[in-house]
Amino acid sequence: MKALTSKRIQQIPEGVQDTLPDECYNRRKMEERLRDLFNLSGYDEIDTPLFEYLDLFEGETASIEQETMYKFFEPGDRIMVLRPDITMPIARIAATKMKEYPLPLRLSYIGSVYRYEEEGQSKQREIAQAGIELLGSRDPMADAEVIALSIESLLKLGLRDFQIDIGQVEFFKGLVEEAGLDANQSEDLRHLIDQKNSLALEILLKNLAMPADTKNKLLQIPMLFGASEVLDYAKTLSNTGRSKKALENIGQVCRMLSNYGLSDYIAIDLGMVHSPNYYTGIIFRGMIKDMGYPICSGGRYDTLVSEFGLNLPATGFALETRRLLLALERQKGLESPPATDILLVFDPMVDNGGYDLAKDLRSKGQRVEIFLADGGGPTASEYAIKKGIGKVIKYKNGQINEYRL
Repeated sequence: MKALTSKRIQQIPEGVQDTLPDECYNRRKMEERLRDLFNLSGYDEIDTPLFEYLDLFEGETASIEQETMYKFFEPGDRIMVLRPDITMPIARIAATKMKEYPLPLRLSYIGSVYRYEEEGQSKQREIAQAGIELLGSRDPMADAEVIALSIESLLKLGLRDFQIDIGQVEFFKGLVEEAGLDANQSEDLRHLIDQKNSLALEILLKNLAMPADTKNKLLQIPMLFGASEVLDYAKTLSNTGRSKKALENIGQVCRMLSNYGLSDYIAIDLGMVHSPNYYTGIIFRGMIKDMGYPICSGGRYDTLVSEFGLNLPATGFALETRRLLLALERQKGLESPPATDILLVFDPMVDNGGYDLAKDLRSKGQRVEIFLADGGGPTASEYAIKKGIGKVIKYKNGQINEYRL
């Protein structure tokens, strides 16, 4: 057999990971808990294709830049992409295959998306996610339900020291509308506000022609962070109905979450203004202490489904499961995979009941390994000690002898 000589055969591409047993066990347990919680909350699981036509992600509300997508050609001239997002395919399905379903639609998913993503020291290419979408309701109660379920998800996984920051993109849009900024100026402003870059924001505003009072209002947006008192102050900055309506909306949602007993986990951040073309109202993201990037994000996107021909308001969130695993590891919340309960020793050439015994023990919930007696290798006892197996059963001529180590 020809030996493989490429240096890459012992490497993997940047941005993807091998999943070893400990992590794989905890990831599957995490997915089981989330799947159970989503199901008990009335969300039906859905799955979408791993690759789609590029056209799906080119709409007016597309929030993912094409440069970050993995593209390839189907035979012919059609450009395909590995799915960079799951919400867009779900919007397609809701508009084309679930039009007759009673509203609201409550859908959940667990899967990976693929895109170039660079955030600080984190360079991800395969991003494992679990999330929900609630389609068909504009009621603030729907936003509260989605945020509450994101909090319950993190608590279900055993996380602590996390916070959900809640914003409202319409507040920013109203202030920009009042300031009379064009699209390019608005985007430059949004970017600096979202980064909380007050110095650069001040320089930008200094060069824009607008009243000093308006500049002062815009300068204060990055600092609109904290408890409900933030909303009272924000009302003094806005003269537009659009911004005032946004503040009323976020106030309603936060009051509902407080009534649910979840106020300890939330904060208001009106300076969070990412993806304004995609999101149309409430937005939120979950942050963990000492981690510089979000472990969940979501919000309202009322215009997305209409691109597929059905006017359907929607809201939802996605959890990033690998980041959650890292957070759990830092908080010492990971579990050890279960040890093997029994090492079974028998000679299959002679004792035809040995395999039946293994099946019987497994049917009772015992984790059973069959000992492979390689010549010159460790004895059964040595192997069991090395693997941390507490019991050895020897089966011979219909007789069972067991001993503990």
